[in-house]
Amino acid sequence: MENRPLKAIVITTIFPPTPAAEDFSRMEGYRLYVVGDRKTPADWSLPGTVFISAGQQEKMPYRLVRHLPWNHYCRKMIGYLAAISDQAECIADTDDDNFPKPGWTFPEFEGIFQKLGEGKGFVNIYSLFTDLHIWPRGLPPDRITAGEDLTSLITSAPCNVGVWQGLADEDPDVDAIYRLTSDKPCCFNDREPVVLARETVSPFNTQNTLIRKELFPLLYLPVTATFRFTDILRGLVAQPVMWQHGYELGFTGASVIQKRNPHDYMKDFASEIPMYLHAASVPALVAAALVPADSVGGNLHRAYEALVRHGIVMKEEMASLEAWLADLGDIK
Repeated sequence: MENRPLKAIVITTIFPPTPAAEDFSRMEGYRLYVVGDRKTPADWSLPGTVFISAGQQEKMPYRLVRHLPWNHYCRKMIGYLAAISDQAECIADTDDDNFPKPGWTFPEFEGIFQKLGEGKGFVNIYSLFTDLHIWPRGLPPDRITAGEDLTSLITSAPCNVGVWQGLADEDPDVDAIYRLTSDKPCCFNDREPVVLARETVSPFNTQNTLIRKELFPLLYLPVTATFRFTDILRGLVAQPVMWQHGYELGFTGASVIQKRNPHDYMKDFASEIPMYLHAASVPALVAAALVPADSVGGNLHRAYEALVRHGIVMKEEMASLEAWLADLGDIK
């Protein structure tokens, strides 16, 4: 049998196997890793899937295990480490309520793509894929009504993509402000992928996302951030580090359909308050902390030192980040 590079999909769940998880477990060319928590059924099982129960996690050799709180999304990092230990070449992030569409895939990381111009700051990437007034979770609130026309800023250019973010139809990733004030479902228009040039920023999440091996340190999910901020903060930290190392962020049309698990929108709002307050300042703070000669992991460490200084994460964040980076070093 031909030995092909491993592509991994990682999800975390507290539910029995969902139909969406079943779909991803059958995805040709990928191996699904599922990270449990204390609420997850102990007998969770799907054929061809690597399930990591709460009990198994406590016995794993990773330093990070000792730093992760229970009942927190950041436990997904155990799945990343397991996939990296198995020599994954790329890792796809998704959730157990996202259903892959037929032909679910991502573009190649390198190629000629439509590219949004440099230095535009925060942009509402959703506006390129729909006419509905909708925005991604993590867009600073003062950019919600910007109403800019991004199409005039696009050219075709060679790109070196580090992370692809695919969109989600029906119930896409939006913030509690949208859900409390509108909550209209959205099916995005089909269009070519779009890549963001340096210093043009969009939030990206962990719901339908592919990251290449060279940037695996940037999978780190901050443990002292709230549930609704942790993956957004990860993405806002990642982008300046990616620019520093010659990579860019790209977006594709919707390749999953989200049938969202039940949420309390007011609880979501409360969890998102640090995101509303701090998201706008993160890219500049991180960019100012980076050093061209340092590694991706080294610059990630510098980035979180800056976030600690500015009170965006707690000082305890550094211990878990250092455990993550040490585990990555051990795997190599």
